Amino acid sequence: MDHTHHQSNLSLGFHAVPLPPLTSRAPIADDSISLQIDPGLRDPSHNPRPIPLQFFDQQPDSARDGSVGANDGEESDEEDQKEEEVRILGYSMCIKRQRRGDSSSSCSSSSMLLSKRARVEPDLETRRDAVRSWGNQPLSAADPEIFEIMDKEKQRQVLGIELIASENFVCRGVLDALGSHLTNKYSEGYPGARYYGGNQYIDQIERLCHDRALAAFGLEPECWGVNVQPYSCTSANFAVYTGLLLPKDRIMGLDSPSGGHVSHGYYTPSGKKISAASIFFESLSYKVNPLTGYIDYDKLEEKAMDYRPKILICGGSTYPREWDYARVRQIADKCGAVLMCDMAHISGLVAAKESLSPFDYCDIVTSTTHKSLRGPRGGIIFFRKGKKQKRQGFCLGQTDENDRYDFEERINFAVFPSLQGGPHDNHIAALAIALKQVATPEYKAYIQQVKRNAQALASALLRRNCRLVTGGTDNHLLLWDLRTFGLTGKNFEKVCEACHISLNKTPIFGDNGAISPGGVRIGTPAMTTRGCLEGDFEMIAEFLLRAAQIASTIQKEHGKIQKEFLKGLESSRDVAELRNRVESFASQFAMPGYDV
Repeated sequence: MDHTHHQSNLSLGFHAVPLPPLTSRAPIADDSISLQIDPGLRDPSHNPRPIPLQFFDQQPDSARDGSVGANDGEESDEEDQKEEEVRILGYSMCIKRQRRGDSSSSCSSSSMLLSKRARVEPDLETRRDAVRSWGNQPLSAADPEIFEIMDKEKQRQVLGIELIASENFVCRGVLDALGSHLTNKYSEGYPGARYYGGNQYIDQIERLCHDRALAAFGLEPECWGVNVQPYSCTSANFAVYTGLLLPKDRIMGLDSPSGGHVSHGYYTPSGKKISAASIFFESLSYKVNPLTGYIDYDKLEEKAMDYRPKILICGGSTYPREWDYARVRQIADKCGAVLMCDMAHISGLVAAKESLSPFDYCDIVTSTTHKSLRGPRGGIIFFRKGKKQKRQGFCLGQTDENDRYDFEERINFAVFPSLQGGPHDNHIAALAIALKQVATPEYKAYIQQVKRNAQALASALLRRNCRLVTGGTDNHLLLWDLRTFGLTGKNFEKVCEACHISLNKTPIFGDNGAISPGGVRIGTPAMTTRGCLEGDFEMIAEFLLRAAQIASTIQKEHGKIQKEFLKGLESSRDVAELRNRVESFASQFAMPGYDV
């Protein structure tokens, strides 16, 4: 039997027949369109069935409405077809017979339709090219406005003297990791227990960061654990409170005007609660001795015994001296508190063993990952693990019969999912890079230079009859009391900023710091990173003293009110002259991470 298919010159088309009102309808599916024919037009011997429209010859819109497209020069082919009405399976149909020799007309019609579709929908490669073009634009082309502002900030850093104790300059490797493809990944959870797939390499990075964090501070993995996911040290501190405390439980830390941090709890003189630590927990601060500027440990013990905090916090953001961790440990044991240290400012010194270590005495240690540590901006939490050390008094972590620390589960759960979402994987990778450098001899030499520079700056200012809180420094920062010049920290900060010197105003214990801070905080890590040595900080001291003289002159001529003071600042020739000197000095030093 011959199975060869012959091309037919027959096609089925829907014949328009006037229909009476439909007496029954079948539901129309969501994803297709069907036509219901009146029962009177069906063969009674067949069951009613809808006819899908795709079974009929589909015509372009222009053909249905009788219009001719802009590129359609041909006349309608209705004259070339002969229609015959027939009935098939009870349905009224028509047969369109094409003229012999004109079989190409159907192919021509199909080609025309495909051509139109091609004009409407771009081809795959064109779409891919568009995505590549959009995704591979450099910042200068993608957003020139942001690029220009960022370039100005870059030049400000290069041409200025950075003395803010909280700031530093990261290396090229840290910058590369922060701006990498790791920012694309979501990795909620912890290594080996993520909420998303595709995290096998992210797990490797975070585990490596854990190992390097413990190694940087000489900690044994059996005794200490670490969480590297906090977005900041403030977040890290609050995670500790959330994990270990109930709402309204008590914490106790150094008073902010005494050099503490607001994340340890702080109220304004009017009683307003500033930090979440004071909003959700009860906080009471201890203070420095107003005459010496040193922490008064006797009064600290007296307060702690009366207040009985659940967590006792040591560490601060503007304290230039060493901490007596052994004494604070005794106080914590005596009042039954967990001892926590916030070493955000001195973590780099602790890692380099150029400062006393809180790990010898504390249960929990938090830190930023930038500042003296010279890593990306974020937070980190260290916590004791394993069997508890026998101490006098009650310990908050003592909840199981095995007498083992249970900080790990509670703190990790507080970080995620209680307080944070997905960790910033680019930050964790950058932190791992910085921690690798921290363990090198070169980093120890850097921290030693940071301390020498701080001592040189302090000595230079003291020789110029400047007053420093506590009379000097043991670490990377110093606190300059400007009240002897009749200045406020706020106005002096503005003069320095106009001269391209960055430092920050800070209250001096005993002044009205909430309204008019009486001093400034000065740190040496950033300019040490750029290569400054002791002699360079002698010159920086000259710049600072000249800025104080300019501020005094402007204040005498225009008054202390800042609005009037700023007017005098804008028109000062002395400011312009000092700014030029500062820029010439700063431009001598390389900027890590990018070419000048």
